[in-house]
Amino acid sequence: MHASLFLAIDQGGHASRTLLFDEAGNVVGRGIQSVHSHEPYPGWVEQDPEEVVRTVTASIEQALAGQELRAVTAAGLATQRSSIVCWRRHNGEPLSPIISWQDRRARDWIERFVPQQGQVQVSTGLRLSPHYGASKLRWCLDHLPAVRDAHVRGDLCFGPLASFLVYHLTLEHSFLVDPANAARTLLYSLKTRNWDPGLLQLFGIPRAALPQCVPTRHCFGNLPIGGRSIPLRVVTGDQSAALFAWGVPQSKFAYANIGTGAFVQRPCGTRPEYHQRLLSGIVLAEHGSGSYVLEGTVNGAGSALQWAQRELGLADIEDHLVEWLASVRDPTPFLNGIGGLGAPFWVADFASRFIGPGSARQKAVGIAESIVFLIHENLQEMSSSAPPLERVVASGGLARFDGLCQRLADICRLLVYRPAEQEATARGIAYLLGDPSRDWPEPEPGASFQPSTDAPLDERYRLWRAAMGRALDPRRSSA
Repeated sequence: MHASLFLAIDQGGHASRTLLFDEAGNVVGRGIQSVHSHEPYPGWVEQDPEEVVRTVTASIEQALAGQELRAVTAAGLATQRSSIVCWRRHNGEPLSPIISWQDRRARDWIERFVPQQGQVQVSTGLRLSPHYGASKLRWCLDHLPAVRDAHVRGDLCFGPLASFLVYHLTLEHSFLVDPANAARTLLYSLKTRNWDPGLLQLFGIPRAALPQCVPTRHCFGNLPIGGRSIPLRVVTGDQSAALFAWGVPQSKFAYANIGTGAFVQRPCGTRPEYHQRLLSGIVLAEHGSGSYVLEGTVNGAGSALQWAQRELGLADIEDHLVEWLASVRDPTPFLNGIGGLGAPFWVADFASRFIGPGSARQKAVGIAESIVFLIHENLQEMSSSAPPLERVVASGGLARFDGLCQRLADICRLLVYRPAEQEATARGIAYLLGDPSRDWPEPEPGASFQPSTDAPLDERYRLWRAAMGRALDPRRSSA
C-alpha cells in the first residue's frame, strides 16, 4: 500500500506551477516553468496558448521526477480567472491568444451595457468590466476571422482558460468548466449555476460554443502521465483555491492573496451576499450546496511594481523593496490605477500618478503603500458584514515583504497572519482533492503582524485618500 499523493496544478500569469502533496499537506515535489506575456497595444495583455500547455505539462513532469506514480491518486487544476481563449472543436487548434484577465481592449464595447448593470449584478454578482470574459469573447467573434468561421461551421470552442486546459490535458478532451471560472465571464448565474440565457442574448455569445458547467469536484477526465491515467477531480480558479489553503475558510477572517493583482475575499456562507461596491463570487459548488464570498480586487499589485520597473528604470525592484520599506520615511503617494482601478472604485481607465516629486525609491515605496491602501479600502467595505473581522490572512508573492504586511496590520487595525507556505493556490487544490473532514495543519507556523500605531502612515493614508477623492471627482475642491 502507498500513501496517497495529490497533484496540484496552478497555472498563473507568470508561471505554471505543479506541487505534489501528501495527505498531511506536506510538499514532496515541485515543478515551475515561466510563462511569458505580451502587450501588443496599451491595455492589451496576451499569452500564447500552446506555450501555456507546454509549461503546464513540463511543470507536472518536473514535480513528479523521482516519485512513485502509483501513489498519485488524483489531480486538481486552478487557473487565472477571467482569462479566455478560442479553439477548434475537432482538433484543439488555438484560434486566439489567451486574452488575460488584465486585458481591457473591449472597455468601450462593454460600456454600452451600463443601463443593464443591475440585471448583470443580480445574476452574476459582478460589475460590468472589460476584465471579465464576455467582452473578450465578443471581441474575438467580431475581430478574428478564424473565430467567426469556426462558429459558422459549428467548430468553435471558447471560454475560460480552465476549459481550454482541461480539453488539452485530458485524454478525453473534455469540454467542461467549473463554477469559479465560469462565474468570471459575466455570463454565469450564481443562482442556477449555469449559463444565463438572458445574458448570453444580451452580449451576443453563442451557447453552443461554451463548455458545459459542472461542479468544482467532478470527473473532468484523466491526465496521461508516465503511462498512467491520473483522474482530474478538481478544477477551480486560482483565488478560489487559495481560500482553502488552510482548510475550511472562516467568516471572521479576510483572505488577501497579493500577487500580480491583490484579491481580498471574505466568506459569506452558503448563499451569495450582494454588495454595491464589491463582487459576489462562488468558490466551491457541490451538488446542491455552495460556498460564496464577497470579493474586492486590486488590479495593480505585482503588476504595478513591474510598471515601475519600466517607467522609472528601476531594475529588480522587488530585490530592493525589503530595504526600502524599512528605510524610506517619506514615500511619494501613488494613485494606483495600473490595469484599471478595481474595487471599490471601479474605473476602467484611471490615470495613475504620483502626488508630488520623489526619488525612485520613494516612488517605489509609494506604490507598495498604494497596494496596502487599496486593500484597506476593500476591507472597510467588508467590515459592514457580521461577524466583525478578526484577522487578515495574507498570501501570495508580495506577502513575503514584512514591511508591507506590517503596514497592512497598522492601517487596518487588524492582526495580519502570513502562513509559512506561500503556495496558497496549490495547497488549496490539494485540500479540495482529499477528505474535507480531515485535519489540514500547517507544516510550520507562519508570522503574525500585530497592529500598532503608526501616525505618519495614517497621515499618508489620509492624504492619499483625499487625493484619490479629487481624482475621482474633479469637481471637488483642491483644498
